[in-house]
Amino acid sequence: MSIEYLHTMVRVKDLEKSLAFYEMLGLKERRRSENEKGRFTLVYLCPPGQEDGRADLELTYNWDGDDGLPDDSRHFGHLAYRVDDIYEMCQKLMDNGVTINRPPRDGHMAFVRSPDNVSVELLQRGDAKEPAEPWASMENTGHW
Repeated sequence: MSIEYLHTMVRVKDLEKSLAFYEMLGLKERRRSENEKGRFTLVYLCPPGQEDGRADLELTYNWDGDDGLPDDSRHFGHLAYRVDDIYEMCQKLMDNGVTINRPPRDGHMAFVRSPDNVSVELLQRGDAKEPAEPWASMENTGHW
């Protein structure tokens, strides 16, 4: 018996804000489904070049809201993405108001949170970059 990864689903409170965050990471909308009867929208995002659906992130937006969002529940864990330049990505996110919760002090790994409080791990593609400022001396903020 085989198993195949399909997608990760995350409930979001503000679809446009969440889309803007994931687009900053480089994800692109692959597919959208509006369900009038169920009163929800599903948006499938993927990294460029991975449009086959195997690396999808499904954003679920409930039209009538969800009073439990965002909360800080740790039951989900995190999403993980490999990036070409972790310093460049963290700088882009920071310049756009995103808090770097765990800076890439080691040139390899960082954590941020989406507008819906989803923890996102960023990993440097290939070998770790040489430690560099401001990242090397930046403290953690909050948790991830």
